[in-house]
Amino acid sequence: MTTTPAAPAPQARHASTVHLSELLRRPITDRGGESIGRLSDVIVRLRGAANPLVTGLVASVGGRELYVPIEQVSSLSGEEVKLSSAKLDLRQFERREGEVLLRRDVLGHRLIDVESAQLIKAWDLELERRADEWVVAGVDTHRQSRWLLGSRHGDQRDHAFREWAKFEPLIGHTGSALLRGPFARIRRLKPAQIADLIENASKEEETEILGQVHADPELEADVFEELDEDLATRLLGARTDAEIAEVLSRMRADDAADAIAELPQRRRQAVLDLLPAGQRTKVLTLMGFNPTSAGGLMGVDFVAVPSGAPVRDALDAVARSASLQPEALTSVHAIDERGTLCGVARLVSLVQSDADTPLSEIYDDDPVRVGADTDVVDVAVLMSDYNLITIPVVDERRKMIGIITVDDVLEATLPDDWRRREAAQPPDAYHGDPT
Repeated sequence: MTTTPAAPAPQARHASTVHLSELLRRPITDRGGESIGRLSDVIVRLRGAANPLVTGLVASVGGRELYVPIEQVSSLSGEEVKLSSAKLDLRQFERREGEVLLRRDVLGHRLIDVESAQLIKAWDLELERRADEWVVAGVDTHRQSRWLLGSRHGDQRDHAFREWAKFEPLIGHTGSALLRGPFARIRRLKPAQIADLIENASKEEETEILGQVHADPELEADVFEELDEDLATRLLGARTDAEIAEVLSRMRADDAADAIAELPQRRRQAVLDLLPAGQRTKVLTLMGFNPTSAGGLMGVDFVAVPSGAPVRDALDAVARSASLQPEALTSVHAIDERGTLCGVARLVSLVQSDADTPLSEIYDDDPVRVGADTDVVDVAVLMSDYNLITIPVVDERRKMIGIITVDDVLEATLPDDWRRREAAQPPDAYHGDPT
């Protein structure tokens, strides 16, 4: 007769993982089992893409907080935190540069859930022993964690931990932020998603996200283009004229013109004077139009080639226009030596044509077009009726002066209370814990 021994898996897991909620306030004992104090916090160092490394503990001893190096800890996973020595540095604990405290800085604070592009609170953290070191392995985003309701020893199954790598922490501590460098995982997000995060952030979270996005000037400009107008104005207004000009110099000219128009009158000229000459000319041109007209909506950067060019030249022009927004690259505008619009060729038609074909055989020589004073609603109607992604803006002599893209029209015509509604997610999107 044989017997099946009890499975050791739970014990093995318990020996290699521990939850911060269960660890806090746990007794700290010396090698002989004598109580020294209680655990107050866990110290880690962030390491970019790698899991945060546990470097020590904060022990509460006789009303004082003392530092315990992790090398002095012989066991973290039992009912007690056991030390290999009773010798402690009796100086009051002071956080060193680069150190992050899990209870003080992370637990109960919000993190960026990169998969769902949302700010989600960390209700618990999972520490895991890997080789000879302890690391932060997971985050519990379950709002009804038992330890918050008064139980320190809830069922392990109540925890819904997800990998630490799926989150970007918002520590709110200058010393550690300087050492851990710019956000890496946040760059997976689209500028509009980062803008949504900032709009839903607290002042402290907002400052930290913006501070990290600032490390990538191009991304920063893209994010400001997507921000709510009032928020963008407030954030820009808090900067110096030179700092504002630095951001606006990388933005699309139409968005930069809108941003300058929202600045206090006394600051507009100073910021304009600090813009690069080319950008300043574009911005001044756009600021001369009514913001509710086609002229106020258009961008002044578009793809244009001589009307007698072959398809090959048109495709080359698209390839060289990497700085233009993708929507503006869906149309190529054929113009003569005076800048008169001769026709518009859609990119798909160019790709489907022989490279040596004259552009005049491809383009529409009577394209739908509008004047600079055309009302925005009329522009939207035209683009809808003719299924257009772009529409050229011309003067009374049919000289090309700008282009309007479909995203510009949507932004201008959607009611304000619709623009920041929570976007519909695809059915395969991962949202984290539903509770």
